[in-house]
Amino acid sequence: MITPTQRAQKGSLLGLCVLSGINLFNYVDRYVVPAVAESLRKDPALRLTDSQLGWLMTGFIIVYALASPVFGWLGDRRGRNRLVAAGVGVWSLSTAAAGLTHGFGTLFAARSTVGIGEAAYGSIAPSMLADYFPKAQRGRVFAIFFAAIPIGSALGYVLGGKIDVAYGWRAAFLVAGLPGLLLAGLCLLLRDPERGAEDRDDAGGHGAPGKAAPGTYAALVKNPAYVSVVLGYAAYTFALGGIAAWMPAFLERERGFTHEQATVNFGAIVVVTGFIGTFIGGWLGDLVAKRTRQGYLWVSGISTLLAAPCAYVAFTATDHGVELGALAVAEVLIFLSTGPINSAIVNVVAPDMRATAMAMSILAIHVLGDVPSPTLIGTLSEHSSLGAAVMVVPVAVVVGGVIWCAAAFVGGRRGWAS
Repeated sequence: MITPTQRAQKGSLLGLCVLSGINLFNYVDRYVVPAVAESLRKDPALRLTDSQLGWLMTGFIIVYALASPVFGWLGDRRGRNRLVAAGVGVWSLSTAAAGLTHGFGTLFAARSTVGIGEAAYGSIAPSMLADYFPKAQRGRVFAIFFAAIPIGSALGYVLGGKIDVAYGWRAAFLVAGLPGLLLAGLCLLLRDPERGAEDRDDAGGHGAPGKAAPGTYAALVKNPAYVSVVLGYAAYTFALGGIAAWMPAFLERERGFTHEQATVNFGAIVVVTGFIGTFIGGWLGDLVAKRTRQGYLWVSGISTLLAAPCAYVAFTATDHGVELGALAVAEVLIFLSTGPINSAIVNVVAPDMRATAMAMSILAIHVLGDVPSPTLIGTLSEHSSLGAAVMVVPVAVVVGGVIWCAAAFVGGRRGWAS
């Protein structure tokens, strides 16, 4: 006979599997755009400029960031599984609709609408995972969840590129969007866990859950640990947004790769390094966090600083082997922080503020991070070259690492928990 505890554990594992699967398709959807960017630029009906290509990513991110606080507020007060299901449905239909457009205006509108659906998912899903599993397991749990990012991103590049070559860019959007409707239905089967139930017996937690109080966004701004984590995350996201949006075009335009070689090579690097880096980071974060309360921040900060010189080599080397090798090492080091830094976000706030905290972080990291970076790089490229424009990426990597290391040092002296 299955006990209530065993039933809850199975429900938690099901939730992790479904939410991780959704996260995979989330990133397939996002990175179909850079995979088909050159085709959108060359399509006689569109002939998009580099600035317009940048705006396709930026428009989505702006809507995603602005809608997130609304869903964060709802996520701390309403049924989370239903909100996630609705969000997944909206973004899936919007992605498919992009394949039916015939001009920049309608394509921009379709891609921007995707941000509404992803805002519901991105702000709420991590809070559900934090309530499915205890604090000691969250680094590994978030590593599994966020491992879907490199896998999904790589599939977006690889499948998007291959489908584009075989059937055209419209088919790529349709294939990326429609499977999400099935995942939206699966969300309705998930248990919405009690808020804070896994923190009650944790001496380092915030105690039993309570009713989310008004003004929680103001409270987050006054939380120095939270602000430090998010500012570093914004610089990190600026760098990743620039790499994700422009690396295939950089390889094709500046280094002489074919369209298919650029998307497939970059996609393969992302999936392998992301999978390895994310899992190592989750395990390492949990291990270091047992020895110091700032373990998640130290792992994130040091690994990010080590990634900066590798990123510089990846953008300056002319030998293809050296370039791709440096890019692979940089990506492993960058992805090491994925699980730890998201664990830090949910750990530095009370259980009944987690969806709000994730939503606020989404708004901040995108407004300061990958909202400006694709468009900035595209604009700089038009005034100089793409090779010169991408050099802002290593600088942003350094800034993120410095902020996290400083936060870990100061937090250790002041007793911040992360």
